[in-house]
Amino acid sequence: GPRCGALFGIRSKCLYNLMVPYMPTIRVPRTGDRVFKSECAFSYDTPESEGGLYVCMNTFLGFGREHVERHYRKTGQSVYLHLKRTVKEKATNAAGGAAPRRRNGKVFLDIELNRDFNGDDYDYEDEARLVLLPQHFEIPLPNIEELPALVTIACDAMLNAPSPYRKPEPLPWDDEIQVSKHSRGLLQQDSGVRIPPSGWKCSRCEMRENLWLNLTDGAVLCGKWFFDGTGGNGHALEHYRETGFPLAVKLDTITPDGADVYSFDEEEAVVDPRLADHLAHFGIDVLQKKKKPESGRTGGELQPHLSEWELVQESGRKLKAVYGSGYTGIKNLGNSSYLGATMQVLFSIPEFQRAYVGNLQRIFDYSPLDPTRDFHTQMAKLGHALLSGQHSKPPVKSELIEQVVKGDRDPRPTGVSPRMFKALIGAEHPEFSSNRQQDALQFLRHLVSIVERNSASPESPADVFRFLVEERTQCCQSGKVRYAQRPDHIMQLPVPVEAATNREELLEYEVRKREAEENRMPPPPPVRARVPFTVCLQAFTEPENVPDFWSSALQAKSAGIKTSRFATFPDYLVVQIKKFSFGVDWIPKKLDVSVEMPDFLDLSRLRGTGLQAGEEVLPDLAPPIITPEDPIAPEIDESSVMQLAEMGFPLEACRKAVYYTGNMGAEMAFSWILAHMEEPDFAEPLAVSGSAQDNPPTRTLASFLASQPPEESVAIVTSMGFPRQLAIQALQATNNNLERALDWIFTHPDEEGESTPRVKDGPGRYELFAFISHMGPSTMSGHYVCHIKKEGRWVIYNDHKVCLSEKPPKNLGYIYFYQRLPS
Repeated sequence: GPRCGALFGIRSKCLYNLMVPYMPTIRVPRTGDRVFKSECAFSYDTPESEGGLYVCMNTFLGFGREHVERHYRKTGQSVYLHLKRTVKEKATNAAGGAAPRRRNGKVFLDIELNRDFNGDDYDYEDEARLVLLPQHFEIPLPNIEELPALVTIACDAMLNAPSPYRKPEPLPWDDEIQVSKHSRGLLQQDSGVRIPPSGWKCSRCEMRENLWLNLTDGAVLCGKWFFDGTGGNGHALEHYRETGFPLAVKLDTITPDGADVYSFDEEEAVVDPRLADHLAHFGIDVLQKKKKPESGRTGGELQPHLSEWELVQESGRKLKAVYGSGYTGIKNLGNSSYLGATMQVLFSIPEFQRAYVGNLQRIFDYSPLDPTRDFHTQMAKLGHALLSGQHSKPPVKSELIEQVVKGDRDPRPTGVSPRMFKALIGAEHPEFSSNRQQDALQFLRHLVSIVERNSASPESPADVFRFLVEERTQCCQSGKVRYAQRPDHIMQLPVPVEAATNREELLEYEVRKREAEENRMPPPPPVRARVPFTVCLQAFTEPENVPDFWSSALQAKSAGIKTSRFATFPDYLVVQIKKFSFGVDWIPKKLDVSVEMPDFLDLSRLRGTGLQAGEEVLPDLAPPIITPEDPIAPEIDESSVMQLAEMGFPLEACRKAVYYTGNMGAEMAFSWILAHMEEPDFAEPLAVSGSAQDNPPTRTLASFLASQPPEESVAIVTSMGFPRQLAIQALQATNNNLERALDWIFTHPDEEGESTPRVKDGPGRYELFAFISHMGPSTMSGHYVCHIKKEGRWVIYNDHKVCLSEKPPKNLGYIYFYQRLPS
């Protein structure tokens, strides 16, 4: 009665007054604020964890029970929204089942928190309350009548906030692209035109970028100049005005997911539902390739990939699950197996364990105010989760009984979901921030570069992979040589399929396959090429031609060859089997090969020897300076340019990448692209210092050499571990030639103190301890798993599943990891 009402009024007033001192610290999330209500910043605690999740009502960061006190001590923020979700099995009865009562009337968690097991059998009960630190005073919610309006508004906004990992919705003024009215009835001419996967050029000018393929007659023409730096002379539009052919597709946008199509008649970007057929007319069947696996066929083309999937994942074997420290799985976020497999291997290496997990408390205590954006914090968080065993516990007896009763084949998944880690690593990277499958090797390189960039001490855990390559270049005409050294992290091993031991069987298979196609019969069982490891190693040691080699002995272009050896051997050797190449059908194809990799590897005979007695050194002369009177183009390795262009990067950006990395190959140039692709002039044509546009005729050689080197070249050299001043000095002394600048550094060890990058050296004898395997036809699709040797036994890590391996497929791997044998 009246007394209850009075008590209620007193309690309401008390709660109101209790919250007043904290009001200035409480914020209502606005558009763009990230509210982390599904994952702790320092651990993988979620609202489903025993202690729930505490979300700061000022920073909107989430913390598990173990970490919320640290945030309070560091920031003084006292008010937290505590979220707790209880997973309950649905109660079933004659009426067909009843859902449990939800105390708050809503489910407040993001959709990605839903459990991986059958959601139809479970329901959620969510609780939210305010918690005041340091007393841990709790106020149940909702409590509209008793709390200030600002508090209830803030709580409601936080509970309804979208996931911080979700892509923002399109703006209301962004019109949806419509289907073109010309698509269905487009008549294509039988002109016999076939478009290659690279090397395009406007048929009316010299433009090699912003090129459009007219879908009627196959003409390749340039577009107009756009604000984003893509250039053109408008020939595609001119062609439409002359012919009336309405639709064109931008060549460098074609992927299995679609392409950019423009309608000149409708004057806007359009959707072409028949794009696959229209492209196939000109020999571009990239979209058809994607459709084939979805067509339901069970034979022929799918067969080799099914076989590969079974072998790599050890399907058909009853693998025993393992749990505990070092046996924690990483859940697949949808095409993120490349990340999971790579991180499992890295955190099995002691140097990575010590750098991040060994320094866990120090990293957490000194983390910035937003630890979700701090690389060290997120690495330590992931490493600790994988090594602690907290997220890898065997099912209890009741769960096993439940599993048998329900007929579930697999137990409820354990492991961690690396959303925060992936968001950080992929930030500002167009590929790794997407939900598409990626190349694990490119991700490994990307991660190593981030590790090195974020290393505060002189040493980085990634130093265990770094080694020096000795490159011996010889002028074939004069016989003189030059020795240079460059750092690298990965040994790339070619696979000469022509040397397969079952070559006759392969040839027979090709004949039978061709006959089957001609007679419209089912294809024969596939045959996998078997290439010995020794043959691959021999191919690695063979000399290779140097394109456009300029001989300083002849002071002219000449034939040149280059051989590579190890100047140092790393503690851990990463070996890539070069399985992927670009086919004429625009798809990055994978060789279906078996290479039996050895458990023990001795590369001692591949150690470089340096200059030998009787060898004559090429003179230390630079190619002639480009002047207005001699306007020749810079030397650029066009083969490397095309390799990058085939990956989808603008042609001019590829040319700059190869030029600024001193023609040192596509891998080095790719690193340059990753570092510069956000710059506004990324796709603009190369402007070389020394060209007619940049150099007045009166400019002397001395003034040219004294000029500041390009910042891109300085960044490349410093990223290899050399001091900035030394990088500038070396580039100035070698006419900004990156390859010769590195050679200069090694031949001037006294300049600026220590000149060698951080490398370790020792015997070249190794033992295999891990490998990453890829299943699927190309890097654009498929799945990755890894096998790691732990405690003398091989373990397979397949997303969240971690099991003892019965037959590790060492012959089908993609990236192999060897550790140095003790002396």
